[in-house]
Amino acid sequence: MTPPEMLGVFAAGVGAGALNAVVGSGTLVAFPVLLATGLSPVTATVSNALGLVPGAVSGAIGYRRELAGQARRVRRLGIGAALGALAGATLLLALPAEAFETIVPILVGLALVLVALQPLIGKKVRGRRPPQGRPARRDGGWPLFTSLTLASVYGGYFAAAQGILYISLMGLLLDEPLQRLNAVKNVLAAIVNTVAATVFLFVADFDWTAVALIAAGSALGGQLGARTGRRFSPAVLRTLIVTIGSVALVQLLLG
Repeated sequence: MTPPEMLGVFAAGVGAGALNAVVGSGTLVAFPVLLATGLSPVTATVSNALGLVPGAVSGAIGYRRELAGQARRVRRLGIGAALGALAGATLLLALPAEAFETIVPILVGLALVLVALQPLIGKKVRGRRPPQGRPARRDGGWPLFTSLTLASVYGGYFAAAQGILYISLMGLLLDEPLQRLNAVKNVLAAIVNTVAATVFLFVADFDWTAVALIAAGSALGGQLGARTGRRFSPAVLRTLIVTIGSVALVQLLLG
């Protein structure tokens, strides 16, 4: 990896960590940059998953204030996230590389659609808020646990837009302010990334240089995103994600 490529990977790590802390979809920033350095799609995905663990943890710590009073919810949903991540990571390793190269463009396309539709999802979420004074639903029951576990299977396989999936599902099934849901999203993403990375660490091929650069950048980006993300225009973030993700999608389809 050349020095300019190393700088680009580090910058992608910062951007991915910040985006993951704020809205999710950081993988759509880091993944195309790793592909551009010459890594295969599977190696890029594994290296990205390992590198984003510090950023996920950093973002969760940055939102610790919004986590107050949600320990029971996080523990319950975290179990499903861990199980889903284990299943997703196993699928990534078990399926042939050709299957991954076929599936990933579909997943990237789905992620971009989810990002583009985020304003509509948010509007629907706000429309479902109960009248003031009505008790909030605390855990979402089995529908939320099951749907988040399935979303975590996707996250363990390919993490792009898993945060948006989490936010949309929790927003539809829980009566909580979006910032508190975002805090839970960060913890669940940290669990998924950590479980998947632990599996990959022992049995998958990855690039240590890419992992180290993404890790350092994402840890910094996670803190920056948690501190300043509320000031960013959602429209600007969505435009950035969709633009970079579209580049990745074209690169995958032509590669």
